[in-house]
This record gives sequence, C-alpha cells and structure tokens, in this order.
Amino acid sequence: MPELPEVETTLRGISPYLMHQTITRIDVRQPTLRWPVEDDVQKLVGQQVTGLTRRSKYILVEAATGTAIWHLGMSGSLRLVEPSEPPRKHDHIDWHLSNGKILRYHDPRRFGALLWVAPGEDSPHLDHLGPEPLSDEFSDQHLYDRSRGKSQAVKTYIMDGRVVVGVGNIYANESLFLAGIRPQTPAGRISKARYQRLTETIRQVLGAAIEQGGTTLRDFVGGDGKPGYFAQQLYVYGRGGEACKICQTALKEIRQGQRATVYCPTCQR
Repeated sequence: MPELPEVETTLRGISPYLMHQTITRIDVRQPTLRWPVEDDVQKLVGQQVTGLTRRSKYILVEAATGTAIWHLGMSGSLRLVEPSEPPRKHDHIDWHLSNGKILRYHDPRRFGALLWVAPGEDSPHLDHLGPEPLSDEFSDQHLYDRSRGKSQAVKTYIMDGRVVVGVGNIYANESLFLAGIRPQTPAGRISKARYQRLTETIRQVLGAAIEQGGTTLRDFVGGDGKPGYFAQQLYVYGRGGEACKICQTALKEIRQGQRATVYCPTCQR
C-alpha cells in the first residue's frame, strides 16, 4: 500500500507537469472505485490547475471550480503518459492536459478514489485527520497529551490518523525500533521524554523515505509510475527471526491489528 512518503513522491513527480496546466478532457473508463467517481469531477474540464498539495495520503488538485482529491488506495498509481500510449488493463482514468500529456490513474484492486469537493466545503475524508508528522503541529507534547489514560498499544496509537497522519506499518516498526520502544507498550504508560525520542525518529524515518523517493521522479514520465517503497536497509520490518543489526538478538514477530509487527526484545523495552 502506498504510504505517506510514496504519496509525497507521487505528488512531487506529477507537479511539474500538472501545475498551471488546463485540463482539457477527463475520461473515466471505470467509475466504480472505492467510492464511485462523481460526475462533478468533470467540472475540472477547461480549468487551470491552481494548487497541488498533499494531506495525509490524499493528493489535492485545486481549480476555480473545486478540488479533486486522489487517494491511491492499496494498488493505485499516477503517471504521465503520451497520448499515443494506449490504456492498459486497470488504467481507469485519464486527465488530458494542455501540455499534451495525460495524467493516467492505474489501480488493479480499485481501492483508490477520485473525490470532489466544491469551493468553500470541507471533505469528510480530511476533516478528522491529525497533524502532519513533518509539521510544527506534530510534537512530543501532542503525542504525550493524547496518550494519557490510553491502554492502546503504542504502535496502533501512532498509526491512528486522528493522532498523526501517515505513519504506516513499515514506518511505525522502524520508528519504534530507533526510539527503543516496544510496540505493544500501552501508549498511556510512555513518558514524555520517550515520546520526544519517538517524535524525532518518526520525523527521521519519514524524512529519509521522502528524500530517497526523489530518486524515482524520472519514472513518472514514460515509466511505470510506481515510485516504490523506501529503499532503505530496514532494521526490523520484514525481518522477523533474523538477527538484530545492533545487538544480534533474534527479532520477534507478532500480529497487531492484523499487521505484522517486528521488534528487538533487547533494544526495545
């Protein structure tokens, strides 16, 4: 599933080709995605793109008539193609641009979405979200205050988009390892000092993932449009049973919320 760094990489990849361009035509070959594609999306036709931003895992495309919101779901991707390139299977939506390019949406599992918000309205998909992890609003004080009295495991706590957005499974595993915190520890039992360290490692891991994602930007024109996951040497994720890279203890793997969690019983406490 594309996580925040992959979505940020996608945004950076398409922005130079989409910003200030006019959308001349929209082809919807498959309107049945996670939510049906609304007819109002056609209000973008003839409009210039005036803004491109990311909120959590959503990409917002702004124009005078409203805002289109892309969500890549579990298998979605956006890429720029030439008009001569025929649609493949699972290429569900095309935006034709005034620069001659096509922004093409590909989604085999169809869990993604293209949503529409009229000017001055709020999206129910965005209005409940917590702070961005790389913003000033995200802090150790925020994590500490929101966690008081919670018996919820700290891993599922930091993966809750109402607490902080974009800390997916891979990045939660890695951040907790670097912070030295066991993922099953109740969120309410973690001190402010340890939340300070966790805030730092969340920023560190996500920031590094976004920075490395920049090396894949060339793929968005004439490529497969898939930036791929953080090309990092993962400390714990996907390494259950292997030796910890720090202390050589065998890493343990458990399930939390139907997701794999890997941690070091020596380095994390």
